[in-house]
Amino acid sequence: MIRNLWYAVLESRELGKGILGAARLGERMVFWRDETGEAVCFYDRCAHRGASLEKGKLRGGSIACPFHGLEYEASGRCVKIPANGKTAPVPERFRMRSYPTWEGYGIIWIWWGENPPADLEPPAFFDDLKAMDSWGTVVDPWDNHYTKVLENQLDVVHLPFVHHNTIGRGGKTLVEGPGLEWVGETMFCHYPYNKVDDGSRPRTPKEVPVPDPTRDYKLECILPNLWENYISKKVRVLGLFVPVDETHTLLYLRFYQDFLRAPGLRQIVLWMAGRFNLIVAHQDRRVVNTQIPKGDGTGKGELLIQGDHPIMEFRKKRLELRNTAERDRVQTAERAPTEAPAEPT
Repeated sequence: MIRNLWYAVLESRELGKGILGAARLGERMVFWRDETGEAVCFYDRCAHRGASLEKGKLRGGSIACPFHGLEYEASGRCVKIPANGKTAPVPERFRMRSYPTWEGYGIIWIWWGENPPADLEPPAFFDDLKAMDSWGTVVDPWDNHYTKVLENQLDVVHLPFVHHNTIGRGGKTLVEGPGLEWVGETMFCHYPYNKVDDGSRPRTPKEVPVPDPTRDYKLECILPNLWENYISKKVRVLGLFVPVDETHTLLYLRFYQDFLRAPGLRQIVLWMAGRFNLIVAHQDRRVVNTQIPKGDGTGKGELLIQGDHPIMEFRKKRLELRNTAERDRVQTAERAPTEAPAEPT
């Protein structure tokens, strides 16, 4: 996983008024809401003795460790050590590692890094989904790195084989393109051109038109872990590829619709679409879970073909982001002052 990026990690509905412990990005994390309702995320290791705060208590605007009662405010700073007395000052080094959060569109993001910039911008999202408020979600666990799961949605070559009896009917095994265009620094759209093999040479990514002039359809990706299937103006599918650790991913699949407003019918359609999306996802999961190496994120050892163009672009951009994060880490370390070991309290 790459540091210093916004990752979608939860749906808002999952975080109520209590404390939620969850494994994300290879770390044990704890989520809660402060007095204003804002989502808070800590790396879940109490600064005192390393206990989890998941079984702790919320006290006003703070969260209290269940082991020795230390209380932390939303910034991560410890504001009370009960054993030292309620009037005793708390040393600055007693703090939880906290991650900035941003919440919108029913999703919670965390900025997974250290020393966030003062001018940290909100995470990117798909403009055409921001106004849609009718969706249903299914959540599915996968046994592979989140990039393997996301790359499967960028893969237009596998459809007639893995999904021969669902979305890949028609035997369109010849892949032209795929066409691709970048929209900003971390978002791209790609356009599949699959057809029945007629013996002709498939057009290259540079030879197919972008966007597709024959239909209002595209696939979109926002790095590091969002994907959208823009089926039509009234129907979309959103994927959140949430990293649990190096070899496990939670796939959140949302079906959006804007053609039904009647509550009863709308819920039936959302439920049915969710079930169908799971059927299709499980056809993929059966194969993707077998891919090796697990936990790599680079596709090391693979031989790619022309139809894998979107995957190549995704990996190229991830490498750029990884190099940027590493450069920033080194520069931050060089600027950090050398501190003497802290004395015991």
